[in-house]
Amino acid sequence: MQPIIKHLGRTDYEPIWQAMRTFTDQRGPQTPDQFWITEHNPVYTQGLNGRKQHLVDTGDIPVVNVDRGGQVTYHGPGQLVIYCLLDLKRLNLGIRKLVTILENAIINVLASLGIDAVARKDAPGVYIHQAKIAALGLRIRKGCCYHGLSFNLDMDLTPFSGINPCGFQGLEVTQLVDHIEQVDWMQVEQALCAQLFQLIGYEK
Repeated sequence: MQPIIKHLGRTDYEPIWQAMRTFTDQRGPQTPDQFWITEHNPVYTQGLNGRKQHLVDTGDIPVVNVDRGGQVTYHGPGQLVIYCLLDLKRLNLGIRKLVTILENAIINVLASLGIDAVARKDAPGVYIHQAKIAALGLRIRKGCCYHGLSFNLDMDLTPFSGINPCGFQGLEVTQLVDHIEQVDWMQVEQALCAQLFQLIGYEK
């Protein structure tokens, strides 16, 4: 069953989060998987494992406590966000395997642009020379998942200095525009979706 891709444009975080929850609660065994593509207005999101000490100086950017795993991260314009609303039971995917797929999809896209990137066992996400370029966060309910990945393309990274990203003090953050001359947003988005579809195993 082929998934559905929805392009949401620039969005506020909370309505999309609530819509993901509603979709997951209402979906049935025959509901196609969906990928929601967006970029958010500035927001910090604090995961279920989040600790207040990792909120250093958030200023006037709102902090939203959410139901995904992980610690605190930042979302803002210029960051590609793909929410993965998947029936893991139907796909026969475990959470660890899915995390690996999300990481490898981003790593493969970066490799196609001539950039070496890696995943870390101690801290999910994708890194270039120890600097984080992509973050992951997922929630599993009734054998299905929501939330997904965020990929820094061409954005203001300053707000990351207001937190300990993903709970790591002093963690350096990077973005694609720092490693190539020009970012083609649509090209990256299409390449990443193609990688996700291939690695998850959707039939063509």
